[in-house]
Amino acid sequence: MSPVFVITVLLWLSVAGLAFALAKRAAYWREGRATAAGAYGWANLLSIPKRYFVDLHHVVARDPYIARTHVATAGGAILAMALVFVNYGLAIYSVWLDRLIFLAALVMLVGAVFVWRRRHGAKAVPARLSRGPWDHLPLLLGSFALGLVLFVALPASAMSGALAIVVALLIAAGAFTMTFGAARGGPMKHALAGLLHLAFHPRQERFAERNDSDVVPPTALKAPLLDAKEYGVGKPVEFRWNQLLSFDACVQCGKCEAACPAFAAGQPLNPKKLIQDLVTGMVGGTDANYAGSPTPGIPLGKHAGAPGKPLISSLIEADTLWSCTTCRACVQECPMLIEHVDAIVDMRRNQTLVEGNVPGKGPITLANLRETGSANGYDIGARYDWAVDLQVQVAQPGRHVEVLLIAGEGAFDMRYQRTLRALVKVLNRAGIDYAVLGGVETDTGDTARRLGDEATFQQLARQLIGTLSQYSFRKIVTADPHVLHSLRNEYRALGGFYEVQHHTALIDELVASGKLSPRAVAALAERKITYHDPCYLGRYNGETEAPRRLLKSIGIKVVEMERNGMRGRCCGGGGGAPLTDIPGKRRIPDIRIDDARTVGAEIVAVGCPNCTAMLEGVVGPRPEVLDVAELVAAALE
Repeated sequence: MSPVFVITVLLWLSVAGLAFALAKRAAYWREGRATAAGAYGWANLLSIPKRYFVDLHHVVARDPYIARTHVATAGGAILAMALVFVNYGLAIYSVWLDRLIFLAALVMLVGAVFVWRRRHGAKAVPARLSRGPWDHLPLLLGSFALGLVLFVALPASAMSGALAIVVALLIAAGAFTMTFGAARGGPMKHALAGLLHLAFHPRQERFAERNDSDVVPPTALKAPLLDAKEYGVGKPVEFRWNQLLSFDACVQCGKCEAACPAFAAGQPLNPKKLIQDLVTGMVGGTDANYAGSPTPGIPLGKHAGAPGKPLISSLIEADTLWSCTTCRACVQECPMLIEHVDAIVDMRRNQTLVEGNVPGKGPITLANLRETGSANGYDIGARYDWAVDLQVQVAQPGRHVEVLLIAGEGAFDMRYQRTLRALVKVLNRAGIDYAVLGGVETDTGDTARRLGDEATFQQLARQLIGTLSQYSFRKIVTADPHVLHSLRNEYRALGGFYEVQHHTALIDELVASGKLSPRAVAALAERKITYHDPCYLGRYNGETEAPRRLLKSIGIKVVEMERNGMRGRCCGGGGGAPLTDIPGKRRIPDIRIDDARTVGAEIVAVGCPNCTAMLEGVVGPRPEVLDVAELVAAALE
């Protein structure tokens, strides 16, 4: 039997295996709900190269070692298989193409060696990596590459007998892993699903240029059609088909796990395990074979799922959903661009709207929002009582102002009132034409939406949009990133398009234009100050530089914590987490304050009332927590 015949047979068996794998996995994905008509055509496949080499590798490149090994292993494999198909599938049998196959397979082999070394040769293998089949994958990929190298490099006369069988088995072992193995749910399903995931990603807006007319910006939750009875996800088949596809794309690298504040605090949430649970629910079975770090406090092997079976309790514990702070750290770190938070909120919606199961103080808060327009049931007419002595104007219909200041729910809190008073003093000093909504300001609905109560969110959003339509202003300014995100991004789907600015960005502009000239007193400039990035300002809205630039402009040297900017650690105050209050081994804000202690910070500068409340709630000796506006106001005195 000639070597050419053997490689040709293996080639077509591999093609058949790839087709089988695609059909097998696609059968699972097709169980999901349909997407919007016309949103995902076959033309999307043309977008894969750009999204793979730019968007995906932009994330992978944060770890240079893995980026290089991924380029070598994946790139070498794709090129080698493509060349084998051309040379042997089309019966060209070119010596020059054989040489190119040799080079591509050699690159793949080198990459596989370094992937193996990452898992077995390093002194400290990252705990976030899944083991089991993933530990064997580099050997099987290396087997395929070595087989091709030997096949091309050895003379035809040597390719006979036992050696020919060995070479064929090396190639076959790797090819089986990449094809039939993927169909059975092996590690290589991530490559097949991953490429298609890039084409049919549930958030196509992630790959487009940001436009002020976008109805759903990249980080805004998508509104379900309540009139069409879209009440969240209670079973795997209730996810949209491209969400199921995205779960299959998971490479189990555990970067989401390492970034998750709830996992670090020992709460029952591991984003990687959650995605794998959703894969298990999609295909049916138990989680007994999961080879990664388990969800804290939840043993393996005791949960099972099926496409039409309820997710909560049978496969996923409810506390897992309610542990999430919706900080998007998992999404930010995921090299496969999976949207964990969307899946969690989808499942929360089912628990809230269908089952009525919201833990802790969540039900009381939602009831207050529906009945009073305030999360704590306060008289909204008293929202601006803190400003009676500061000559703050209340907006009037028919009178235009440059800036409309919206405080948010935190305005009832005495600690946040210090921040707001500092902000107002700064605006007064700069001579800004501004006004507040006063007693007609109602909650934006951010907390309701994160807790899964889409109906209450839409009710509150439409109410506030109606209120805002009565006033004339150029832009909205707020000191609450959650208010900013709702008004700037999530109100768009309901017709509310506004220019919204964080207070630190506005003050930064005022300093840059010369309208303010704050200078930190020596006692302040000499203290070690670090800046904590609010998740809803940084990861959700991309604003990380204005607060730092502002602090530096008044003479404060910012000492950075290890996790900062777009990769900053959450304070634990988002997503309604303080209301559901799922216990763990530690509190998330305690971990964040430890980050500040590590760099010797004496002051933690913040830009969010939730962050202020969470970080100031840390007991024992800790750095002082001050809003950026308070630091600026002090520098003006």
